[in-house]
Amino acid sequence: MDRIAHLLGADEHWSRPALTLEQRRRDVVLAVGFYLLAALSLELMRSLGAFEGGSALTEILTQHGVAASAALLLVWRRSHPLLVASLATAHLYVSGSFEAMVAGSLVLQILYFFAIFSGVSWARDRRALGYVLLACMVALALWLAWIFAVSSGLDDIYRSLGITGDSEGIFDRPVAAVGYVTLNNLIFFGGAVLIGQVSWRGALHTQRELQYAETIRTQAARLRDQAVVAERLRIARELHDVVAHHVSVMGVQAAAARRVLEKNPDAAREALGAIEGSSRDAVGQMRDLLGTLRSGELAADGALEEAGEAPDRAPQPDLSDLEDLAAEATTLTCTVTYTLVEDRPGAAQEVPAALQLTAYRIAQESLANVRRHSTATNASVVVRVGTQLEVEVVDNGTAIHGTSGTGLGQQGIRERAELLKGEVEMGRRHGSGYRVRVTLPLTPPERSGALVAGPNGATR
Repeated sequence: MDRIAHLLGADEHWSRPALTLEQRRRDVVLAVGFYLLAALSLELMRSLGAFEGGSALTEILTQHGVAASAALLLVWRRSHPLLVASLATAHLYVSGSFEAMVAGSLVLQILYFFAIFSGVSWARDRRALGYVLLACMVALALWLAWIFAVSSGLDDIYRSLGITGDSEGIFDRPVAAVGYVTLNNLIFFGGAVLIGQVSWRGALHTQRELQYAETIRTQAARLRDQAVVAERLRIARELHDVVAHHVSVMGVQAAAARRVLEKNPDAAREALGAIEGSSRDAVGQMRDLLGTLRSGELAADGALEEAGEAPDRAPQPDLSDLEDLAAEATTLTCTVTYTLVEDRPGAAQEVPAALQLTAYRIAQESLANVRRHSTATNASVVVRVGTQLEVEVVDNGTAIHGTSGTGLGQQGIRERAELLKGEVEMGRRHGSGYRVRVTLPLTPPERSGALVAGPNGATR
């Protein structure tokens, strides 16, 4: 029995959903339609003289009552499929015993077939379905045995089949009659079960496909939201690096200008010029980054073009911009140098853009930390390009008390490196000074959206 239940789908842990009001209405219409067809079929058969002595009113009402009661079962074929299949089987056997011509009509045979098919297709308890089908098979065997046991059973079969002559085949007439009726009933019952099971399996696979499609839509929406959040985080980190760097430069230059304003006006003027240039650079970079956000929101409907704003943005900084970064970071109190070491000419230009931007931001954040938290008078940025990319920022100062910060700047450097499977070394040097050294592989793993930024951290 477990094997039968398994074949019927008892292990699938799925059942048909509840019926809708529209489906219930369709079943009512179907039942009415079957009865009308059955009634028409009965009257056509009566006109052909199929019912001998069946013109009495009671006989006519009985015949139509058999057809109506069979059609009525279809109203609940999907709400109570096992009950309907059982009652349809019992109805077939009872009506076939007392109203054989009615039960044997084409419309009623299709109705019984459809009722058993619906029971298999819509049964929600597949294990119970196995017991119902087994009971129907036993009932079929008992009914056939009873038909053949009745003295007039074979004569009725001969008459329904139009048999009048002697046997000419390899089987005796009684054996042939029994075999013919049994074979027809097995094909009738087995066909209904088989097609019903195919229908149930089809509904199961359709439901699974719908669930898979819904899962894919949900995951796609989640990934899309994650990509948006990740892009915004990247832009926020870039904004932090830009603002932290330029504000730090402006603060140092302003302090220097204030100290030498009366003693050395030329030096003060130079420092103020550096503040002006740094502020313009910061505003330009922030505008580009914020424009990226805005272009993502408006590009879908062409709002940028309509507003006359081209999505044209300045390129992201790379290794070639480190020399300018070092010059910009140089102040009256701290000199910054930049050195590029290549294992062969042109190696730096072959470094992937993601790594170049990461190296630039690491150097930018390190120099910002030097200005904010160190007494250094010299700092150096060294980039080595060989089998891997190495960025090293070294200064000769000591920490300024009371400016320890939150540590998010160093965390940002570490996360930038981790995104690209790099290694980070940070710490004080022997004697005085601080060193930040980051090593990045030249073949970083691909990441969605090529995100290469760290968190918006500030200080070490």
